[in-house]
Amino acid sequence: MDTAIIGVNLPPMKRIPTLIAALIAAPALAAPAATPAATPANPRATAWWADIAALAGDANQGRQTGSPGHERAAQYVIARFKAMGLRPAGDKAGGKATYRQDVAFEEQIIDHPASTAALKLPDGTLSSLTMGSDMLVSAGGAARPKMVDAPLVFIGYGLHLPALGHDDFKGVDLKGKIAVVISGGPADLPGPAKSANRSARVKYLADAGAVGLISLTTTAQIEIPWVRARLLASQAGMYFADPALRDTPDGFFAARIDTDQAERLFAGSGHSFAEMAALADASRPVPGFALMPQLQAKVAARLRRLTSPNIVARLPGSGKAFASENVVISAHLDHIGIGEPINGDRIYNGAMDDASGVASVL
Repeated sequence: MDTAIIGVNLPPMKRIPTLIAALIAAPALAAPAATPAATPANPRATAWWADIAALAGDANQGRQTGSPGHERAAQYVIARFKAMGLRPAGDKAGGKATYRQDVAFEEQIIDHPASTAALKLPDGTLSSLTMGSDMLVSAGGAARPKMVDAPLVFIGYGLHLPALGHDDFKGVDLKGKIAVVISGGPADLPGPAKSANRSARVKYLADAGAVGLISLTTTAQIEIPWVRARLLASQAGMYFADPALRDTPDGFFAARIDTDQAERLFAGSGHSFAEMAALADASRPVPGFALMPQLQAKVAARLRRLTSPNIVARLPGSGKAFASENVVISAHLDHIGIGEPINGDRIYNGAMDDASGVASVL
């Protein structure tokens, strides 16, 4: 959403391949070369590295969306666009186009230490989950509910793809319930379809009447270690201020549970997390069934409105024949700002994610 974008009008067969190749090749040019050290640095590699250093330097404090550091990075990109002679293609001010397209967001920070959660068992006893350790509440998508008290239902992979012959929602009463899903998916479904469906899953669940989602990841499929996820849990989430632009409704609960705690959800169900994880890791069918515990949680969060700019420029193509054709090249300019210290350093500089991408666009 916060991007440095160039809209390019170019003949599709003559100049676009050259442009794409330059973007892909730039990082490789910056890699250590096999030639002698005395060989002069490639000017394009030097410029690429200089842009990364400027954008990811400590002075920008991690480019948190809408922060002063992010604004400084935006002004840097605008200056580079101007120096290259690119035309402004953003919002108008005083009747003239600018390089900025301001977007209104709401920022949400989950205060895990001030939040509580517990599994209410059928006999009425409560088994506590430590927020920020056992459970991490998502800060993105929409405002989380202050309280939730709802039954849990396991719906396997949580994929809603009836057109492809797979629907984990089929026959499941989700109204007023929190859906629990496991990572992965059937091997016979296309990867892009599974990925896109996961992105839209909250909307499908909300449309079906669900009030929340808990995601479980098998040990074999963990990409971000839980200890790192816990560090990132203090970071702000961002979503459009206008609810009409969101897929997630306000008040929808969304969280992840540590793999080491996942077995607790399956107690008394006749199944185990280990059993479901083995099926998921083999990309085999995973059944759905009711879970015995009910989740009770209180969520403490801080919300604020902010505005953050897209930076947009245009390089006109050659000839009228291509005036209506555009190629958009983009990279996100923001990062996650300042957070929990790692080796004493609290600035999350974001050199790879995504100063390198912005530098490649430039």
